Formats: sequence, C-alpha cells, structure tokens
Amino acid sequence: MPPHPNAPSSDPAEALIQSIERPHSSLLMYYTLRSLMTLILAPLVFPPLFFKYHTLRYRFDSEGISMKWGLLFRKEINLTYTRIQDIHLSRGIIERWLGLATVDIQTASGTAGAEMSIQGIREFAILRDYLYARMRGRQLHPQTPNALPSPGGASTDPSHTEALDLLRAIHADLASVRSALAKQGHEAPQSHPEESTDV
Repeated sequence: MPPHPNAPSSDPAEALIQSIERPHSSLLMYYTLRSLMTLILAPLVFPPLFFKYHTLRYRFDSEGISMKWGLLFRKEINLTYTRIQDIHLSRGIIERWLGLATVDIQTASGTAGAEMSIQGIREFAILRDYLYARMRGRQLHPQTPNALPSPGGASTDPSHTEALDLLRAIHADLASVRSALAKQGHEAPQSHPEESTDV
C-alpha cells in the first residue's frame, strides 16, 4: 500500500521541508523594504504584499507542492514534481541580508516567467536540493546503498542504469582510441622508408 502523501518522512531533510507551511517572518520585512524603495508608491504597493505574507501557505508532500494566498481574491498553484523543468535560486542584496532567497520553479507550460516563486524560506538550499531530487524521481538521500548492481546482476534504479551506460560508452571510446594509437605506432616506421643503398 503506498504511503499517505502527508505521512511523516524518515529522512530528516525531507521531514524539514514537509514541515514548512508558512514563510519566515523576515519575509514581511523584505516586503516592507521593497515597498519603501518605491517611494511615493509605497502606500499602494505595501498593502497587497502585507496581505500576501499573512495569507501565504505552502504544502510539500510526496506528490508535489501547493502554494496559496489572498484575502478577497484567493490564488492557488499546485505543481507535481514531474512537471518541474528547471529550478532557479535568486538572492538580492536585501534577501541576502535577511537570510532569504527566492526559489523559482519553471514548468513546460510555455510561460516566460516562473510557474511558482517560493519566498520566505530560510532553508532554501535544502529546498532546492529536495526539489531537484524529486523532479528526477528519487529520494533526497537514497536509503539503499547496497542496491548497486553486482557484477552478475542488474539494478532496477534508473540512475544506476544511466551510470552503467555512460561507463560502457567511455570504455568503448577508450578502446577505440587505444586501438588507433596502437595502429599509428605500428605503421609509423613504414611512413618514412629508408633509401635504398643498392648501387
């Protein structure tokens, strides 16, 4: 029976990410400073960001990510890990000062910008690695180190199969290079024949 999507994980890093439900309080300070940088427009810029911070909710489970916010007009984005195409981590000067970062997630939806921007997370490096692992369909820290293929057997892990294919290709390339070098070394004396001394 498959585990429940919200079941607690035995991996500490995964459990940490799945426990995140709200942004860090430093995000409100970031929104405040960003609003003040707009000078006279600050009274118009700050209120939406204020309500976004107080209503922003995250959910990370074994299937995907959910992000929702809004007071009068609610917005919700749901992404499965298999839809993720790329992940970008950006940190402006203010974000670095506050210990924050923005994790932008892109999908194959065809939009120019990010499908989802996760803000207010201080564990951004762990989150980035977690998302990369999930988008590739494997655990953050594999629990089966003895699952490597034995000389007489095959592994069912796709990453092991890819590694074996790559090693076989490298071995074949090295063999062809060795063969070409050996052939050139054998034919080298024949490329400059000695002149005949017959009279």
